[in-house]
Amino acid sequence: MKSVDPGRVLSVKDLNRYIRMKMEGDSRLSDVWIRGEISNFTHHSSGHMYFTLKDEGSRIRAIMFASHNQRLPFIPREGSRVIARGNVSVYERDGQYQFYAIQMQPDGIGSLYLAYEQLKSKLEEEGLFSQELKRPLPSYPKTIGVITSPTGAAVRDIITTIQRRYPQATVQLYPVLVQGKSAAPSIVKGIRAMNELGEADVLIVGRGGGSLEELWAFNEEIVARAIHQSNIPVISAVGHETDFTIADFVADVRAATPTAAAELAVPSRAELKGQIVQRQRQLNQGLQQRLQRSRERLARLQRSPVLNHPRRYMLQHAERLDMLSYRLQGTLKSQLSLYRQRQRSLHQGLIRSNPRAQVEQASLRKEQAKRRLMLAMQSIRKAKLSQLQTEIRHLDALSPLKIMSRGYSLVYDEQEQKLIKSVEDVQLGDLVQVRVNDGRLQCQVWGIKEDEERV
Repeated sequence: MKSVDPGRVLSVKDLNRYIRMKMEGDSRLSDVWIRGEISNFTHHSSGHMYFTLKDEGSRIRAIMFASHNQRLPFIPREGSRVIARGNVSVYERDGQYQFYAIQMQPDGIGSLYLAYEQLKSKLEEEGLFSQELKRPLPSYPKTIGVITSPTGAAVRDIITTIQRRYPQATVQLYPVLVQGKSAAPSIVKGIRAMNELGEADVLIVGRGGGSLEELWAFNEEIVARAIHQSNIPVISAVGHETDFTIADFVADVRAATPTAAAELAVPSRAELKGQIVQRQRQLNQGLQQRLQRSRERLARLQRSPVLNHPRRYMLQHAERLDMLSYRLQGTLKSQLSLYRQRQRSLHQGLIRSNPRAQVEQASLRKEQAKRRLMLAMQSIRKAKLSQLQTEIRHLDALSPLKIMSRGYSLVYDEQEQKLIKSVEDVQLGDLVQVRVNDGRLQCQVWGIKEDEERV
């Protein structure tokens, strides 16, 4: 029997975790769409949905967390057929793989709806639907570019509405296919041709209503990118009020119908006339009110005593002028007196600040400082000499030579390196050096006797 390598033995938990990591690392299983019928459906009190997706041949356990199922456009039921998007992973505790749903739609729409949702998500992530990219429509366009089928009801509705609302605008029709495999390239060609001509102020791109298959050309990626790249503002007018296409999300403005698109593209002539009439009425009222105010002001001026008795008014001002003149003269005299006083003060200050006087005062201060310095130096010198003599006397009194002149001597060892202070410092026969006042004696110890009092 082959021996078991302990390093290769896995726990059940480690095995399930390894399988989970493998599944989550698979790009196909990390984002997958599946179709099936709901069974064993449970909507837990936590908000999570637990169910099984099955078809004729197999089944898989599934879960949709509350954070995702809150945005569902329908309520799942037992037996409902759905198309769900999510990822496949392993629930480690039970060792069972299951489907984690993040989106769900009722089945029956087919692969077209799936392609629609996938393209919508892709373009939305790229930012093509951003409101920041939406451009305002011109208020008074001169030329309206219409890109649609030349034979449908949509083009008749658009032209009729524009002629009724704003007949001075010109309509440029670019006929395109709006249904079938060649429709999307035809619409893209029309948008680019209108941009190259550069004559239209706004573009209407659309058609009448229909099924998802009939409207599919306006769900093509090339059409969406052509609308996004257009330098001219685009109104999307596809289908009826309940129909939404990718073109609606990319366009600058979405109209519910082709007729609504024409109404958005141009102003109403009747409304403009009404606004002009109202503005004229407001202008006339404003002029009448201003004229009335001017008349009233003129009447007040005519009654004014200034105009009726100008001489009296001038005499009052002449009196006031005389009074102001007296005040001005008094002020000037006061200011002149202050300026003269200040001038005298400055003159005296300049005299005091004469450089020659300052030099003489500085010389005087220098001589005085010199005399004080000499006196201080002499006093200090005398004190230092007295202190030096005192220290010399003290030093002389403490000098060993002074002591030896009175009959004392110093005894050193033979090398004259150590002073002998006790009989214990020498032995019989040692040579010693005896220093006296006027020289040295070389001696030898012949006897040692200690003092009896010390013993």
